[in-house]
Amino acid sequence: MKRPERPNPEEDSVVLDAKGLRAMAHPVRVQLVGLLRKFGPSTATRLAERLGVNSGTASYHLRQLGAAGFVEEDTERGNARERWWRAVHQMTELNDRELADREPEATMAFLQSVATTYTLRTQQTLNELQTMPRAWRNTFDMSDWALRLTPEEAVALREELRAVISRYRRDTPEAAASAPEGAERVGVVTHLLPELDTPAPSEPRTETS
Repeated sequence: MKRPERPNPEEDSVVLDAKGLRAMAHPVRVQLVGLLRKFGPSTATRLAERLGVNSGTASYHLRQLGAAGFVEEDTERGNARERWWRAVHQMTELNDRELADREPEATMAFLQSVATTYTLRTQQTLNELQTMPRAWRNTFDMSDWALRLTPEEAVALREELRAVISRYRRDTPEAAASAPEGAERVGVVTHLLPELDTPAPSEPRTETS
């Protein structure tokens, strides 16, 4: 069986530096980048309609994202009356632990924005679930498991999950063109949530006579 072709992740993703982290520390900007990656190039007016904000707000945040290198003008589509924007990358990575320590407020604002976006995406799917074809309704899943791990085991789990996901076809224009019939976009959102305030389960007491 031929494995799905995937783009080079290093060319398809951006690793946040201090400037990028501060630029993305806003929920509207996280959502704007997400929409451009999901639906392709668009204008501030159309993006504003999707987000429920005014076009001036969307234009401002797009310019800030452009200055930080997350989006760029699509000059092939734009004209004197309206500017079109497109995403520069398909993925954003925050993997510099020292950066998170140096920029704690920006890091928290970015992560809060991402969490808000994930919540909105989940709610949107729930709102549309009953009108989906049964085959797709049967794919929907929200599950959680309680594990007791060391930090090293938790990191290993995270990497194993990423390895499994990487085996499947990415949603890119190139992959979509060669995808089999019936393939649709599927969002996979993973959370690994340390719960350090939870005590270990106690052993059940055994009654003796």
